[in-house]
Amino acid sequence: MSRRTRKLLTTSAAALILSAAGAGLTAPASAAPANAPSAVRQARVAAFNATGVWTIYQSNATVRVDLRQDGSGNLFGSTSSGNTVGTVQEGSVTGNDIYFVVQWNHGPKGRYTGSLGQDRRLSGLTVDLNNPSSQATWRSDRTF
Repeated sequence: MSRRTRKLLTTSAAALILSAAGAGLTAPASAAPANAPSAVRQARVAAFNATGVWTIYQSNATVRVDLRQDGSGNLFGSTSSGNTVGTVQEGSVTGNDIYFVVQWNHGPKGRYTGSLGQDRRLSGLTVDLNNPSSQATWRSDRTF
């Protein structure tokens, strides 16, 4: 690939990232372009497997999650908190980052984002997508 082509691809990728950031979207820190060298692309592979039943301690609730993770890092599953249940609509593990969206049966739709810490526990922030001012911090009960 020529130096000019690489520069054009890098400039295009930067423009896309800036455009996404302007729309309020952010890419995971470990994201790499598909045309990146294989060593860089490998950073996008899941560094842990979130499969299983585990508990999220939120600053405002306790949530039981039952997740399944496929070979590409995609997440599927369900959640519960007391008598409230939810379905994981989308989600993934990329590198040390986790992301999933839960549609709760009583209306709210929660986006969970987090990362794997040095203690091997997950922690992050959840936001009610129907009411973005409603946010809570969270951490996992188990290590990964």
